[in-house]
Amino acid sequence: MNPLAQSAISIRNLSKTYAPTGKGTVPKQALTDVSFDVPRGMIYGLLGPNGAGKSTLINILAGLVSKTQGEVSIWGFDIDRDRRNAKASIGIVPQEIVFDPFFSPIEVLDVMAGYYGVPKAKRRSAELLRAVRLEDKAHAYARSLSGGMKRRLLVAKAMVHSPPILVLDEPTAGVDVDLRRQLWELVTELNQQGVTVVLTTHYLEEAEQLCDRIAIINHGRLIADKPTRELIAMAREKVVEVTIDQPIAKALAHPAFLKSELTDDNTVAITFDKDQLTAGEVLSLVQQQGCAIVDVTTREPDLEDVFVQLTRDQREDQPA
Repeated sequence: MNPLAQSAISIRNLSKTYAPTGKGTVPKQALTDVSFDVPRGMIYGLLGPNGAGKSTLINILAGLVSKTQGEVSIWGFDIDRDRRNAKASIGIVPQEIVFDPFFSPIEVLDVMAGYYGVPKAKRRSAELLRAVRLEDKAHAYARSLSGGMKRRLLVAKAMVHSPPILVLDEPTAGVDVDLRRQLWELVTELNQQGVTVVLTTHYLEEAEQLCDRIAIINHGRLIADKPTRELIAMAREKVVEVTIDQPIAKALAHPAFLKSELTDDNTVAITFDKDQLTAGEVLSLVQQQGCAIVDVTTREPDLEDVFVQLTRDQREDQPA
């Protein structure tokens, strides 16, 4: 098989059970029979609520947590049988800012390159600092960097050994809008240079804009793994906002509407299941209640709608 056609990351039947932490506690099932592939060259989103199992999965990829069962390969290297090459094929950007504050950025990168056994002659510290726009801070104390600079330094730190895969764990949590934009420009540039990117984020609009494919994990189980556009198309709920010719005292009601709420004196937002109704049928039901329609707008489903729907459906499917 052509190696370029292989997966960047391949996960099969991965499970992780944490042992009881003390007397009276029970084992915690963090991951259950998770299987998916991350194609090479993609920006791949890994989404899920807090406690879903995303961090456990990333820590297994990083070699920080041992799996209970299943198989994981990184760039074709099994993490058990060929741990060294597997670890050399991936760079992890953690959510926490972790490096010695008394080192300069150039020293941070040189030390990390040494950990990976990169010879001095082959180290790319200055090049990486240019790539993350920190070359003018190369010899400043890391503690003097702004929050945004520290985030960019973490990306450079993860790339010192030139891994073909970069994993970013909530890289924009708690940062301002301008910094988020800078980070995503950097990530997009790296991806265009051939780096496969795996991203976890709570900002669903980011995942929708950036990711080619998205997996969703909830309660330790994989509940979706599809191209982003295809995933969004799964959303059943759609909203039509209807403006009528006179004020109304309350939102229009009908058994076929999933939700109906006033947005101002004469405008009502109606949520409906697009598998059961069309927008035209919704408007007809509104007219049947004696309302004259003067304007209509619709809102197409987005990733947030799908995320809420899938996680809600999984809760409903679980036994009580």
